[in-house]
Amino acid sequence: MSVTTADPSARRLPVAGGFSLGFLALELRRMLRNKRTLIFTLVMPPVFFAIFGIQSDFRTQTYGSGNVTAYVMISMAVYGAMLATTSGGAMVSIERARGWSRQLRLTPLRPIAYVATKIAVAMTLGLASVVVVFVVGGVLGAQLPVLAWVGCFLLAWLGSLVFAAFGLFMGYLLPSENVMQILGPGLAVLAFAGGLFVPPSGWFETVSKVFPTYGVAALARSPLGEIGGGTLAVALVNLVVWASVFVIGAAVLFRRDTARV
Repeated sequence: MSVTTADPSARRLPVAGGFSLGFLALELRRMLRNKRTLIFTLVMPPVFFAIFGIQSDFRTQTYGSGNVTAYVMISMAVYGAMLATTSGGAMVSIERARGWSRQLRLTPLRPIAYVATKIAVAMTLGLASVVVVFVVGGVLGAQLPVLAWVGCFLLAWLGSLVFAAFGLFMGYLLPSENVMQILGPGLAVLAFAGGLFVPPSGWFETVSKVFPTYGVAALARSPLGEIGGGTLAVALVNLVVWASVFVIGAAVLFRRDTARV
């Protein structure tokens, strides 16, 4: 049975409170009305790529099965997906500050469906960001074999699920309406520390393997063929460990938040 109201979107919300495409569409529209989110997720990453990816002779220098421009494109796609998915998840902080979490307990929408919708919105924003960067990269000279284009694209996007969990975790941790103003500089530091902007070498390469950005970036670049088995294993462990930390942390804070009276 479904709720009967005059709002077509509301009619798609099941009484049982399960995941709803109607609710997802409403959340997406609300996020797309946020100009700051659009600038950070759809404008900044391709602009950074255009600044750093086509300078000098990057288009003629090879990196694995592609060129250096493709390497920079993948890095900026990961950065854009990271910004997009983190901001999508962190929106719960604003809603908590406005009392939305308390209102949810008065509706038939189950909390787990609410979280699933937030993750779906975050991943949709991440997908849009990766698409924009890859399109700009293709136009401005990134060169990759077809299979590498597909593999790098999917890994850059799917790997950003870690940051969707990170956004949720920070959204429940930070009771602030300015959560992205707090997270923005932190994400930039993580991007530098994980080797997204500058290829790590020496001691910096060793230290960079600790940060969550390293695992996502290394896996996204792996179809280029420059990553050995040991490095790939480290990247996978990095991804699994940080995903577990963020998911468990978000789950604990989520239960604490929804259990409050």
